[in-house]
Amino acid sequence: MKENPKHIHISEYNYPLPDERIAKFPLPVRDQSKLLVYRHGEVTEDIFTSLPEYLPKGSLMIFNNTKVIQARLHFRKETGALIEVFCLEPIQPNDYVLNFQQTEHAAWLCMIGNLKKWKDGTLKREMTVKGFPITLTATRGECKGTSHWVDFAWNNPEVTFADILEVFGELPIPPYLNRNTEESDKETYQTVYSKIKGSVAAPTAGLHFTPRVLEALQEKGIDLEELTLHVGAGTFKPVKSEEIEGHEMHTEYISVNRNTIKKLIDHDGCAIAVGTTSVRTLESLYHIGVTLADHPDATEQELHVRQWQPYEKYDQIPPVVALQKILGYLDRNGLEAFHTSTQIIIAPGYQYKIVKAMVTNFHQPQSTLLLLVSAFVKGNWRTIYDYALSHDFRFLSYGDSSLLIP
Repeated sequence: MKENPKHIHISEYNYPLPDERIAKFPLPVRDQSKLLVYRHGEVTEDIFTSLPEYLPKGSLMIFNNTKVIQARLHFRKETGALIEVFCLEPIQPNDYVLNFQQTEHAAWLCMIGNLKKWKDGTLKREMTVKGFPITLTATRGECKGTSHWVDFAWNNPEVTFADILEVFGELPIPPYLNRNTEESDKETYQTVYSKIKGSVAAPTAGLHFTPRVLEALQEKGIDLEELTLHVGAGTFKPVKSEEIEGHEMHTEYISVNRNTIKKLIDHDGCAIAVGTTSVRTLESLYHIGVTLADHPDATEQELHVRQWQPYEKYDQIPPVVALQKILGYLDRNGLEAFHTSTQIIIAPGYQYKIVKAMVTNFHQPQSTLLLLVSAFVKGNWRTIYDYALSHDFRFLSYGDSSLLIP
């Protein structure tokens, strides 16, 4: 392992991003976005529908199938103050699927907008869900960092928490778009393959894919597999500390089916990742396998990937062996899917284990996502970003994309 990345200065990962280069809305046809192709240090450009032409036949491509939830809830107090409650992650029950199925009560960790106006008391909102008039209440509990425990209750056993969010929630588009959510975002801010509800931000590299691109990839003989990482609001959290050691990565929840692990093993532990969320999940799997190699009886909590774990000294094992350790864990526990969480930070000095190519958008200056890209292209990120800035590429969530092959 190279030098410790904790002392990287985030100021070295800055670049000028004028507001007009941030795409406020997507293109009318998703797959007509520009594609920057970075191969072994060379940069060219094409259109996204050409993506299959750049990928080797027989490779494995992995997508994050998470679905963005309408996580923002608005309550108006009797005083007229508007309070926004932004659901970040489920607490009681702490499983996403179970929480969405809850009737009458659910608890979430939430960010609260206009917090100073909500000193105490319960917020109430009358609404009609599935034809039932209900009253939804929100009660604030203990503070956890910048978030709060919030208990939601409603007076109808026919209505689930998922139903409430669907009707009453608002889709949380990224703050840097500087605009309100519009009806069209409900469709355009989801990937065409999104299935598993739980994210508060879209895995945006996936927004360029259309059924015809997916079909073309399969015709090329490329294996397509999915995993789930629920993207947290922390993905937008700017690095405020001078050195990245001072930045705490948010925890994100991952789920990978046994079949996907087997596919990875069949492909020698090599994959093309769609989006930085798939990258973080795939690379986390390697470090989980390393933990299992040393501690076969580790619990789900012990398999959580800590932020700096990849940079600690330990015996390296081949990626296929690490993946086989996870398969063994699933077998011993009679599980069809592997569930855990990760706080991994991928920064220059990190050695990639599984991801051999990635499709990704253009990220914010001084962000952890830019560090991840820099680590992948061996520090050559400026070449890519200078090209994108001087060739009219659109940036951030609704912007254009790149294919990176180091």
